Amino acid sequence: RPRRMLTSLTIRDVVLIEALGLDFSDGLGVLTGETGAGKSILLDSLGLALGERGDAGLVRAGAPQAAVTAGFDVPAGHPVLTLLADSGIDADGQVILRRQVRADGGSRAWINDQSVSAGLLRDAGALLVEIHGQNAERGLLNPRGHRALLDAYGGMDMTAVAAAYAAWRDAEQQLAAARDALANGARERDWLDHSLAELRALKPKPGEEADLADARATMLKGQRLSDDLALVTKFVSGPDGGLDQLRQAARRLDRLAPELDQLAAALAALDLAVNEASEAEDRLADAAEALAYDPVRLENIESRLFDLRGLARKHRVDVDHLADYARELTARAEALDAGEAGLERLEAAVSASRATCIAENERLRALRQASAARLDSAVAAELVPLRLDAARFRTCIDVLPESGWSAMGSERVEFEISTNPGAAFAPLTRIASGGEMSRFTLALKVALAEAGSAGTIIFDEIDRGVGGAVASAIGDRLARLATRTQVLVVTHSPQVAARGGHQWLIAKSSTGAVTRTDVRRLDDGERREEIARMLSGASITDEARAQASRLLAPA
Repeated sequence: RPRRMLTSLTIRDVVLIEALGLDFSDGLGVLTGETGAGKSILLDSLGLALGERGDAGLVRAGAPQAAVTAGFDVPAGHPVLTLLADSGIDADGQVILRRQVRADGGSRAWINDQSVSAGLLRDAGALLVEIHGQNAERGLLNPRGHRALLDAYGGMDMTAVAAAYAAWRDAEQQLAAARDALANGARERDWLDHSLAELRALKPKPGEEADLADARATMLKGQRLSDDLALVTKFVSGPDGGLDQLRQAARRLDRLAPELDQLAAALAALDLAVNEASEAEDRLADAAEALAYDPVRLENIESRLFDLRGLARKHRVDVDHLADYARELTARAEALDAGEAGLERLEAAVSASRATCIAENERLRALRQASAARLDSAVAAELVPLRLDAARFRTCIDVLPESGWSAMGSERVEFEISTNPGAAFAPLTRIASGGEMSRFTLALKVALAEAGSAGTIIFDEIDRGVGGAVASAIGDRLARLATRTQVLVVTHSPQVAARGGHQWLIAKSSTGAVTRTDVRRLDDGERREEIARMLSGASITDEARAQASRLLAPA
């Protein structure tokens, strides 16, 4: 048995419905009731949960807001789960759509208790439920979905077509980028050559700015400290400096030391002082060399810094990045030089990938045409029992211009019909009769079987204006369709109602000045009474009950 999709519907304060909760089952479910009992209110309520336009007129008189919640049991792999995952909503097989409409016209929407836009609610609803009825334009009637339905019917594998299209578009993008680069490069060639000449003449190096700035700062510091350093050096190393006098004293003491033992310690200390003073002399010499002030060298340093910083400002880069920028411009110049050869290679790649894409599209087109022929025959076989024997159905496959090609191929697919002999074919939505439209969509849906993505299909008064054998044929096909997917049908036909596996009665009741719409599920005995009422009217006869039993027997 097919897994049910729509599991529950909870309605509060919608028109004549104060509070209502329904649980749905697999297979074919039928909703019956007298004209005006409120069947349309039930479908309008479900439409709210599916994202259809909210109208303040749906709010029950005196209530601040209307609220509808629809629960779905969704199998793994269903496209609605992907849609919700892309929106950051965790479904985990259970999808709950909730909608509130206030009396002032404002509305809010939730999916699995997460606030969402009306657009996302509508997109999710379209993947879960198809509603077919008077002037409905959802599901099978929307031409934008016909190609996907045909592909699902034919079991098309789109992998090769999608890969070929992606490779072709990628090659075209690379070619366009190369052409743009070449055109832009040709316009900037003079600037490029001039900029490279400047950079090559300057030969910037990474880290050079910091080194030059440090050298300049040290030299300026040396200019300031040179006089003091020279005086200190004179005190230490001059002709009458401390080091010379220490050395003279050490030499004289060295001659006296053998004469007196007590002088040995003094001589050792004096030698140590000479060594330390000599070390100081060396350090002063190093400092003097480091702080040497050279006006010519300072001017060269400042000139180099000025040139580097000026070129960096000109090209809007850091000084340390000038060397990288020079390499970048060199690469651009080399790309210009090799551009024509590169274009030829890319043009050849575009031509080859386009040819592959055309071949894959032609292969897919042949498969689609074969599938379309099978679908047309399958739909035609369903039309005669539904009293549409004068109608014709065809699947139109039109080749699109290259600008319209996609990963789904190069064709536009649309289902068309002709309802009368000699009449021109037209889109499904142009059928004048709502009853014809519903029966036609039933025939198409039966032929497509499970090709549609929605797991619940609702037909609203599909049997309008027909009876007898045609109504029985409609019931048979609804029952057959319900072996593959969950089907709900609003019907006035006892033949259709009898084929249902489950039946709900929609009735209107009044308490004083308050009128309400109620819905309840019927047991077997109640179903016989309701179908007998549908057969005979308000006065139910034994013959009607017997006929109802006969109708219910196959179900």
